[in-house]
Amino acid sequence: MSSDFESYEQDFAVLTADITGRIGKVPKLLGDEKKQMVANVEKQLEEARELLEQMELEVREIPPQSRGMYSSRMRSYKQEMGKLEADFKRSRIAYSDEVRNELLGDDGNSSENQRAHLLDNTERLERSSRRLEAGYQIAVETGVLRRACAGVLPDTHSESGKGNNCFSVVPCVPSSDRCVFCNHIY
Repeated sequence: MSSDFESYEQDFAVLTADITGRIGKVPKLLGDEKKQMVANVEKQLEEARELLEQMELEVREIPPQSRGMYSSRMRSYKQEMGKLEADFKRSRIAYSDEVRNELLGDDGNSSENQRAHLLDNTERLERSSRRLEAGYQIAVETGVLRRACAGVLPDTHSESGKGNNCFSVVPCVPSSDRCVFCNHIY
């Protein structure tokens, strides 16, 4: 049984070395060559997974007293497989970025156009923010003035009963059934 396991180990070592070499080539290739290399690496990764499954089955058949050594080897092979898959994924991402740029027609000029558009929008947003802040400041100041006047100036509504003057300085401005400034009910 251990001879089968060792045979699988040798096959796994050769296969992972080949996969590692091919993964390193993927980002450097272009077009159909790159697509073909990606497909080949995917097939080899699948073969390596199958080898790991076979090795795991062999480990299960080994007597319990000897199984510990083989189990630790299996853990290291699984870690190696995880690293290979991660490396392959990174090399495919580089491939995907290239394809994305090709499909979207990204070039240096579009980046400059996007930057100019972003700067224009930022300036417009800043102008709008300043206008909003100025309007808010005016609202705060008029609210403060109204409260200050209400405390200092006599209430002309209660004196005259008609509400002709708001704080005896500004005439009331009706809006539906209340004064806009002093909230006097008509």
